[in-house]
Amino acid sequence: MVPARYRVADRTDESADTVTLTLEPIDRPIPTPGPGQFSMLWAFGVGEAPISLSAIDGTRLGHTVRAVGPVSRALASAPVGATIGVRGPFGRGWCPPGDDAGPAVVVAGGLGLAPLRPLIAALVAARPRRSVRLAIGARRPEDLLHRGDLRRLVDEPGVSVDLTVDVADRGWRGRVGLVTDLLDASTVSGTEPMAYVCGPELMMWFTARRLLDLGLAPERIQVSLERNMHCAIGWCGHCQLGPSFVCLDGPVYDWAEAEPLLAVRGR
Repeated sequence: MVPARYRVADRTDESADTVTLTLEPIDRPIPTPGPGQFSMLWAFGVGEAPISLSAIDGTRLGHTVRAVGPVSRALASAPVGATIGVRGPFGRGWCPPGDDAGPAVVVAGGLGLAPLRPLIAALVAARPRRSVRLAIGARRPEDLLHRGDLRRLVDEPGVSVDLTVDVADRGWRGRVGLVTDLLDASTVSGTEPMAYVCGPELMMWFTARRLLDLGLAPERIQVSLERNMHCAIGWCGHCQLGPSFVCLDGPVYDWAEAEPLLAVRGR
């Protein structure tokens, strides 16, 4: 419950309102997190917020923060050398495919690429046992995150990278449309593929439905439901979905678990 002090060792501006902070411990580091877990980051004098891990390198942690409220704005504006409090790790992360699994399909929308980034690194490191197929969407070209990673992954053997944006500018030469438009039978070809999805809830819903239509079992589709987490220990109820507390039972669920939690009757 007591935050460990970390120093901002580096910061990378991802877009106009999003930054990736690299943190290194001043005190004893928190236990090593796994891909898909999150930390509670404390901006001293302002408050704390749950932020997913976007990089894990020994005791150094990466967190990609979008400035949308007082706490996230304070975190996103922290300069190199600033001190930030870290509690964690919390939650259930991505379940990596078994050694006998087929291709790994990763589908990201917007900021959803950040929680998938450590998983992508682990999947790429596990080649050549399986191929890795990335389908990544953003609202505009300038909103694409971790562009250095994407440029490197394009040249990796066994890795395919497909990008799309909702709204293009004159310099964009890629696809324009929904991220689900990138998914077809060839995306999930092979024996027992696994899919990992993170982004806005509506995007995850339609992506999961598309993957089901392509033949994936719901247990082989994992999604990250990062909504309204506040205390990280299941006390406050902010993140409750039916009987499930996202901060404890998630944020990663397989689609068999997630679909009934997200199913809301429309009017």
